[in-house]
Amino acid sequence: MFNTIFDTTTAGLSITTGLICAATALVLGLIIALTHMKTSQTSKGFLVTLATLPLLVMSVMIMINGNLGTSIAILGAFSLIRFRSIQGQAKELLSVFFAMMVGLACGMGHILFGTIITIIAVVAIFVFTYTNFLTPNRNQRVLKIVIPEDLDYEEVFNDIFKKYTSRAELVRMKTMNMGSLYKLTYDITLKSNIKTKEFLDEIRVKNCNLKVLLSQPVCEEEV
Repeated sequence: MFNTIFDTTTAGLSITTGLICAATALVLGLIIALTHMKTSQTSKGFLVTLATLPLLVMSVMIMINGNLGTSIAILGAFSLIRFRSIQGQAKELLSVFFAMMVGLACGMGHILFGTIITIIAVVAIFVFTYTNFLTPNRNQRVLKIVIPEDLDYEEVFNDIFKKYTSRAELVRMKTMNMGSLYKLTYDITLKSNIKTKEFLDEIRVKNCNLKVLLSQPVCEEEV
């Protein structure tokens, strides 16, 4: 069913077949870029990248044309590419792999397969983005507290956590300022309908008004 449109009985690639693959890769790339634009905050430069990446990957696949030596050389060239890890931007990585997959499919002549997978993936992205499916608990937080070295960190906040959270787990601890301070990192789940300011104010009383950070797990920052 998902046969390639390439004619394996003749040498080379016809102009018509090449244009069909190129046009399909460009159209599917535009669909991927529009999907990313509608479901994420992004920049025009990244959208242009998504729109053209399938066409470029398709061109590379056609140039390789089963040559093992060329394949190894191209693999080495692609290994030089590095994507920076940006917090809260996991969808960028998804979209890049999506665009590369479409380019690979078009470069191998599997136009129907690439088109069907694109439609399924786009529908799935919209469903997952605009419904509550796969939505994590919104009360989950990362809490970072700086305390002086003479404070008993193991029990000092227990009464506050019991009052304002349903779960509090110390996941990391490290010293600061030549050991005069400790930085504690907790994974917590806040109770419903609590006042965050009151929660933080009580912690500040306990930690001598040193730095406190309460953040979402995907966008935690250094204190």
